[in-house]
Amino acid sequence: MSIAFDRLVPALESQLRNGLPGPEAQQTMAPRYDAGHRRPPTESTECTNAGVLALLYPNADGVPVVLLTVRRSDLPHHPGQISFPGGRCEPGEVPCDTALREAHEEVGLPPESSTILGSLTSLYIPPSGFCVHPFVAVCAQAPTFTAQEAEVEMVLPASLPHLLDPATRTVEPWTLHGRSIDVPYYGVDGHAVWGATAMMLAELLQVVRQASGEFSGRVA
Repeated sequence: MSIAFDRLVPALESQLRNGLPGPEAQQTMAPRYDAGHRRPPTESTECTNAGVLALLYPNADGVPVVLLTVRRSDLPHHPGQISFPGGRCEPGEVPCDTALREAHEEVGLPPESSTILGSLTSLYIPPSGFCVHPFVAVCAQAPTFTAQEAEVEMVLPASLPHLLDPATRTVEPWTLHGRSIDVPYYGVDGHAVWGATAMMLAELLQVVRQASGEFSGRVA
């Protein structure tokens, strides 16, 4: 599927304002625990707020790319996993500012170089107790990234046409913490994008499909 970045951005901004797919889209990439049942989403008033940035920009061919990062394998939390730039909110900080600050710290993205188009549905993550607030931002040109060595092993750009290809999504049985779990994931350059990142990405991709339909008709 071909998507032109300059045509996608205004349609995407409009779609983000017109309502979100929400948990239904997120759950398509939720790990399935026990007899095929997904862990039910939960809420908590005790959660720690966090902000993450889903940054879109055009590659050299004008194709939209979303930025992901590979966490260092020696980190105490979520080692080696794929994530959006982001982290917990500092005292007095709103999640949107957190997402921009963390993107600056993790990959060297100046906050003023991107434009926030809107937000996706917040996601509560029971194991860590985080309420993650995802924000969609764009850069008109491909930024120059500098990975923060303390946290980020590498940046992982993923093209939207690749992510939208049904063949990119796989479900495999994994054993995690002694439990057998069916895990849906997106394959990106030999990496498995799964868990909370995949759930937020699933909603973003659904919004992209809807936005693309505004100017190109039916999207496969």
